[in-house]
Amino acid sequence: MEQNGSLVGQGAIPESNKPAEDNSYINPTNMETLLKEEGLTLDFPQPGDIRSGVIASISQSQILVSVGAKSEGVISGRELEQIPDAQREAMQVGMAIHVYVLASEDANGNIVLSFSRAQEQKGWEEVEKILEADGIFESAVEGYNKGGLIVAIHGLRGFVPASQIGMARRMAITGETPEQRWGKMIGEPISVRVIEVDRNRRRLILSERAASSETRQSLKERVIEELKEGEIRTGRVTSLADFGAFININGADGLVHLSEISWERVQHPSEVLEVGQEVTVKIINIDREKKRIGLSLRALADDPWTKKAEKFKVGQLVEGVITRLTKFGAFARLEGDVEGLIHISEIGETRIEHPKERLHEGEVVTLRIIRIDPEQRRIGLSLRKVDSGAYKDLDLADFDLGLSADAAMLDIPVEEAPKKKRAPKKKASEEETSEEEDSAE
Repeated sequence: MEQNGSLVGQGAIPESNKPAEDNSYINPTNMETLLKEEGLTLDFPQPGDIRSGVIASISQSQILVSVGAKSEGVISGRELEQIPDAQREAMQVGMAIHVYVLASEDANGNIVLSFSRAQEQKGWEEVEKILEADGIFESAVEGYNKGGLIVAIHGLRGFVPASQIGMARRMAITGETPEQRWGKMIGEPISVRVIEVDRNRRRLILSERAASSETRQSLKERVIEELKEGEIRTGRVTSLADFGAFININGADGLVHLSEISWERVQHPSEVLEVGQEVTVKIINIDREKKRIGLSLRALADDPWTKKAEKFKVGQLVEGVITRLTKFGAFARLEGDVEGLIHISEIGETRIEHPKERLHEGEVVTLRIIRIDPEQRRIGLSLRKVDSGAYKDLDLADFDLGLSADAAMLDIPVEEAPKKKRAPKKKASEEETSEEEDSAE
């Protein structure tokens, strides 16, 4: 008996007499372990898992999702707010969705889920597949920052650095601020390759340039085909030369000849332009065979010469200052810095070999305007026709007009104003005698 008592005291009970186990005291973890040992595993969601589930209910504060576990999972709070409105409105009870397990259990025994994290993880898996396959993804420009473009790809925001933007798009870039350079590209379609994926750093780098097979030459050919003479385009100065400036328009370089930079005389393009400057130009000619584009800056500005020349008319007498003497004639500066040419045949009645025989630089002379050519911006002047009888009526009209103006200023009736006497016109022989006397003096 004592021996049996000692055995009872140590808790040694025959196997046949063991009390039945109370399963109500086994915790979930032990239950999971026990089931695994018996080969009856339940698929308990673990943090970090991505599960496919079915929406069980939807309310303003939460979405319950059945993931085939011991209880339903819940999407609520911040995770609910992160679901885009369009996707949230499209969700319906019974719809299958992917969810990310944030926690196996909350205070209420529910699995904590995230819809947005599942979408993101699925996105990373997809871009990794694209990177491995070296594939091309068609998308659209979603946004930008100071360094380049943001492109949507499988729910992720990929970055296309400025150096990886395609040639055609890069050549069309204008403006100084990010908004000016990239803003107008939002919504435009774009083809990209994935060139770098780093989930941990949440870094996704894309390249439009790597997805494009268009070369600089093919791009120029395409742009030339699209351009039309007379169009106004915006471009950027790429280089300067003694003979002009090269402007890039959407990937094709055009030339602004020195004479087309400004209406004023320019010795070198650097006086007006600098490399990198954004300019607006007019296309004045296109040579598709030689692949050349002629551009003009001055064609977009009003010609100041035209306005200055409006005060002059053919037949008018003017004063001019001789500025240059050339073999074919003399240039004279008129009022308003307008310059005209006195052809050598219009300097005198007799033939001369060079204008310096009659004129000197800096000399002030009376001239008659015999021609005005606005297109060529030229005014023809004559010294020998100053006293020509062909302009007698015009001279008298100008004289009367001037007389009326003088009378009006002095408040004198025109009929009472003193009339100026005109010197009698000399005969040809007298003019020659006078010139000889002047030479002798």
